[in-house]
Amino acid sequence: MQPSLDRAVVPAPVAVAESRGTEFTLARSTRILVPSGSSEAARIGTYLAGLLRPSTGYPLPVEKASGTGGRDVISIELAGAAQPGHDRPGAARPGAEGGDRGHDAVEGYELNVTGGAVTLRASRPEGLFRGVQTLRQLLPASIESTATRPGPWRIPGGRVIDRPRFAWRGAALDVARHFFTVREVQRYIDLISLYKLNVLHLHLTDDQGWRIAVESWPRLATHGGSTAVGGGRGGFYSRQEYWEIVRYAQDRYVTVVPEIDVPGHTTAALASYPELSCDGRAPALYTGVDVGFSSLCLDNAATYQFLDDVIGEVAALTPGPYIHIGGDEVRTVGDDRYAAFVERVQRIVQAHGKRSVGWQETAKARLLPTSVVQYWDERCAAADVRRAVRRGTKLLLSPASRVYLDMKYDGHTRLGTEWAGHVEVRDAYEWDPATLLDGVGVQDVLGVEAPLWSETVRSVADVEHMAFPRLAGVAEVAWSPAAGRQWDCYRQRLAAQGPRWSAMAVNYYRSPQVPWPGPG
Repeated sequence: MQPSLDRAVVPAPVAVAESRGTEFTLARSTRILVPSGSSEAARIGTYLAGLLRPSTGYPLPVEKASGTGGRDVISIELAGAAQPGHDRPGAARPGAEGGDRGHDAVEGYELNVTGGAVTLRASRPEGLFRGVQTLRQLLPASIESTATRPGPWRIPGGRVIDRPRFAWRGAALDVARHFFTVREVQRYIDLISLYKLNVLHLHLTDDQGWRIAVESWPRLATHGGSTAVGGGRGGFYSRQEYWEIVRYAQDRYVTVVPEIDVPGHTTAALASYPELSCDGRAPALYTGVDVGFSSLCLDNAATYQFLDDVIGEVAALTPGPYIHIGGDEVRTVGDDRYAAFVERVQRIVQAHGKRSVGWQETAKARLLPTSVVQYWDERCAAADVRRAVRRGTKLLLSPASRVYLDMKYDGHTRLGTEWAGHVEVRDAYEWDPATLLDGVGVQDVLGVEAPLWSETVRSVADVEHMAFPRLAGVAEVAWSPAAGRQWDCYRQRLAAQGPRWSAMAVNYYRSPQVPWPGPG
């Protein structure tokens, strides 16, 4: 089925003007034109050609533009373009403050399709990349095939003007409970970037496994990374492998945020280095799923040397502005000592040139102006979170009953857990970050993130089954304007993604809430 300009794209663009009766058709003679002064724009043109060549079988040469583009071309341009209410195309990057609309000059784009040419224009390369994802979705779903298909390859005519609502649009992947290889993580990056998500939060450490090599503390990976939930295969990323993930994400304008979860969720670290525990004894490696029982020794000088070393090494490998320090479910430490610990650790993060992110429990501490609180547990009173907001702290919203992708879809779902209830496709879509918490407005929200915890998730097929289709809805909540978002419209656009996922061999869940077109 041929996509329609106003019915095909997820997340929904800000503005669409369809030119009915007009379409552009990819042909063997089509060229991709890129500006001569930007290596990034040229790389995005090459990326686009790489997406389109396998299924079309066309050469699609990438050439430097000279003068006007002409016909039968896809032109990629870096330039300012007017938008309603904005001087330039608009978008957001994770380093921006919530409420600072300067971020919406980063990822926005304008796409014009006529009978003779396609023009993608943005003020920044990030915007060009986001526009490429829209262009993909305007082509038939079989464009995603790795084998040559017959076409025709038509793009409906008209104009799209787009920019994201929030700066941080994230997906968190837990590689600690079960380990995922570099290639598997890269597959997830490809899938999330299709829906204009721009953050991959990697949960690298937990009770069941430590997944990143640290030169100054080598047993963290070799011993602490040797197992997983249920005693299955462990694993860890070497420094080079972690850098491969970071670079791959950078090429897709996705920021990697590494999480070193402390002071709890630390059995793998304590088993590797007993001097980090208060009794000096190494606990056995842990393969269960219970939480809240472990903690670093907060009165031990070795703990803070350990944190300085680990955070320093991870920060040096991570070009993005954030380090996530965890801080959740610490049930063996009193509030005062916990708050003092968080305040000390965030200063270590700052000393290494990064901003700290912590789960909502960290709102108990006096946070630095640059620190971010990630809200997740709706069962707990949000007084500390509101107090932090009044002090100027920005929030990252991950309400478990809406965006935790490890929750079961329903009572029959094979994978997942149910502590936050069932999360169907509509649940993940029908909520507004600006009204989730009383006393917290859109100006306080840095963004939205959907975590996928891996206690029951063992393979990339499991990851895909739990993430899709729900993650597409979370992406729309984070990107698209709140006004005009409607479930009935969305479920039709989401249904059109099914054949696309099938072409990409994505193991998605065929939710009964969505009118999927045909089998498979």
